Amino acid sequence: MSDTLSKLTYQTFQQGKSYFGLAHKTLSSRLMNLIHPTLGQKGKPIPREVLFKLQQKINQLLETDWEDAQKGVYPESLLFDNPWADFFRYYPLLCLDIPQIWERAEKQKYQEFSPEIETDGYPSYYVQNFHHQSNGYLSDDSANLYDLQVEILFNGTADPMRRRILAPLKQGLKAFDAVPPRQMRVLDVACGTGRTLKMIRAALPQASLYGVDLSPAYLRKANQQLSEIPGELPQLLQANAEELPYLNDYFHAVTSVFLFHELPAKVRQTVIEQCFRVTKPGGVFVICDSIQLSDSPEFAVTMDSFAEVFHEPYYRDYTHDDLVERLEKAGFEKIEVQVNFMSKYFIAHKPA
Repeated sequence: MSDTLSKLTYQTFQQGKSYFGLAHKTLSSRLMNLIHPTLGQKGKPIPREVLFKLQQKINQLLETDWEDAQKGVYPESLLFDNPWADFFRYYPLLCLDIPQIWERAEKQKYQEFSPEIETDGYPSYYVQNFHHQSNGYLSDDSANLYDLQVEILFNGTADPMRRRILAPLKQGLKAFDAVPPRQMRVLDVACGTGRTLKMIRAALPQASLYGVDLSPAYLRKANQQLSEIPGELPQLLQANAEELPYLNDYFHAVTSVFLFHELPAKVRQTVIEQCFRVTKPGGVFVICDSIQLSDSPEFAVTMDSFAEVFHEPYYRDYTHDDLVERLEKAGFEKIEVQVNFMSKYFIAHKPA
């Protein structure tokens, strides 16, 4: 009976997030059409049958999320983990930032940064206002708003999609059963605000976790979030994933969530090769990113709208890219591909 009640609570919780995200986007879209009518013409309407399929995919995602918690992949409490303090503090700021986003999108200011933001030393592909967000990934305000923005974008399913890396991650680590849990090392590449690392910590309470990201602002946010966990000592570094500052064969597992669609094709290959280099023989590399046209052609209109409405300069190329081929070229083998809702997962192994 308690499991039934708990599942109903989880479904209600997720439904509430979904309704909130939908309401936010509906209201902001109507306002945008009044103030900036030309912007409203960019996105293509999503056919009703595609919306129905999307809802089916959401239902399947949430069922898998629930089942993984019941199997013990991660504690059930993780299903209800929500940064409420950040929500109440930053949602008003998110709303206040929307007019600037609209103006930036309409005038196609794709590389607009405030005077106080230091942009020197970053690769050119990174100095972008991804999603038209203010100051790209280089400000504390951007870091504070990011998780909330992504949850709204995906109608409350961003966390369930992130959690799909945990089962293959734990399965891959079974290759090192002889290694004491405290000696396990896991790296999250482009760790951002630390949201994924926090989930990995819940699933692997004793492993040594590492995170690397280009943005000092996002690393500050990650440090803040991870430091809230009792006994946690975040091991975070600012670095370019094209040159990971770690020894060869150092990590038992490497993860990366929502990174590759924001990289040019050549850089994707370089980052994959770096991840191969730092992974131990027998180790696992788990990628979570957007779906691609090859496995989800029915959602082509949705992918086209995403690239059209949001500033994602490398997304269209990503949707046609063969990441399995790239992983094999780097040296990975036994590559498994999974799809959950709007995300695609690559589970690759370094030969023992």
